[in-house]
Amino acid sequence: MNTLGAIVTDSQRALAISLFVGFVGITLFITVRMGRKTKDADDFYAAGRSITGIQNGIAISGDYMSAASFLGIAGLIALYGFDGFLYSVGFLVAYLVVLLFVAEPLRNSGKYTMADVLAYRLRQRPVRTAASISTLTISLFYLLAQMAGAGALVSLLLGITSDLGKSLTIAGGGVLMIIYVIVGGMKATTWVQIIKASLLMGGTIFISLLVAIKFNFNPSTMMQAAQDASGNPNFLAPGNRYKDPVDLLSLGLALVLGTAGLPHILTRFYTVPTARAARTSVNWAIGIIGAFYLMTTFLGFGAAALVGAKAITEADKGGNSAAPLLAQVLGGGADSLGGTLLMSVIAAVAFATILAVVAGLTLASSTSFAHDFYNNVVKKGEATGKEEVRVARFATVVIGILAIVLGILAQKQNIAFLVGLAFAVAASANLPTIMFSLFWKRFTTRGAVWGIYGGLAMSLFLVIISPVGLGTPTSLFSTTASSIFPLSNPGLVSIPFGFLCAWLGTMTAREVTSEAMYPELEVRALTGAGAH
Repeated sequence: MNTLGAIVTDSQRALAISLFVGFVGITLFITVRMGRKTKDADDFYAAGRSITGIQNGIAISGDYMSAASFLGIAGLIALYGFDGFLYSVGFLVAYLVVLLFVAEPLRNSGKYTMADVLAYRLRQRPVRTAASISTLTISLFYLLAQMAGAGALVSLLLGITSDLGKSLTIAGGGVLMIIYVIVGGMKATTWVQIIKASLLMGGTIFISLLVAIKFNFNPSTMMQAAQDASGNPNFLAPGNRYKDPVDLLSLGLALVLGTAGLPHILTRFYTVPTARAARTSVNWAIGIIGAFYLMTTFLGFGAAALVGAKAITEADKGGNSAAPLLAQVLGGGADSLGGTLLMSVIAAVAFATILAVVAGLTLASSTSFAHDFYNNVVKKGEATGKEEVRVARFATVVIGILAIVLGILAQKQNIAFLVGLAFAVAASANLPTIMFSLFWKRFTTRGAVWGIYGGLAMSLFLVIISPVGLGTPTSLFSTTASSIFPLSNPGLVSIPFGFLCAWLGTMTAREVTSEAMYPELEVRALTGAGAH
């Protein structure tokens, strides 16, 4: 068992850095090249709607298979066994909700953002303001997880152990993210995600194959070895991380429903030319994502058996270094050329993964701010496309700085866990208004505004007063004050509360315009007539 897999010898560090810089250089080249083809708002926001269904499906999987999937889930499985694997199941099942209820009608009904669908039959200014605030909040939650992952990766590769050094690596990743979005827009982001998804799948397949060979292609032997190495006879049973079954249920609900409310996933459906291409996108994404999440079993349990919990937590308290350390062990260990080479390649692929995902998140946030808030609220729909893009680029810088600061604060948390919180916020604030707007004739502006603000406020409040915010060694705000809300994920309470607020707001409002416009929205959602 590797006792200190985080060490890369000085003689091999130059090779590791060269590989790392090479991967980043390739993605930057693509960004600059595609940036030259970005001529107007349609290109910047939606890649000119020129992405095919298959291309978009691969890009969606690249957007979705984030650092939380590759690094965070592997770490959670390695440290907590069964409870960690629940994330893989939840993330995969979530796409069925997207396929069945959201992808096609959303693409047909909107133009650039979720708020386009809401504003079609509701009052523009209040719903666009609420949707913009929700999008920014959810994206920042998701971003801080990715930034924390970037810091863990680069620190592992460079041998950085100080908190200041890790904070500087997070800042460096944030600067790269800002460059990607400002220069390239959606076209560059899409192609970076396609390449990154291909690299990530290739790396995951290779590592999984090596783990399978190590245990003679017998998953039972691998899991038994993981349990033996953990020293916990209940390692393969529920309850290692989530002692309360209700906490586990809350997490599962957030994971399954959250994807359909994530802004950076929803904006991807506007890049395809037809509704059929949107369906094709989701089908391809489900296939790729399903294969990937099955392989996280090998990454997580393989790391538990071959690396060990002690070495994983020594390298990173949140367990986010499990996959790169596993690659190092499979390559021959910390002192070997093969170990350094394989770990460097996996770390570089993971970093490219983070950059692609944060670019998508930042683009979704800046698009919402520029299109929904600046143009339709401040300028009342009179801003030009060039003005919107200029404001979106400015918003990108501000969002990037906020993501860096929050990522530094959250660097001791497991990133899959943090993304689970983002899913809960998305399902609480965005999902009720999307579903009611598309499928409830009576739904009103008050219902949309109450649903977004109510779900958002409740989920954030519960996170702050839960063990995530208070009372544990890794809490975001205070390690001494006791938590008030017992669940680590607020989904079980905040998601029904979001739906309740949207329903209550609708039932207490008298608004005939929204009902009169519903047949028009229904035809548009089903056929795509006049969508763009």
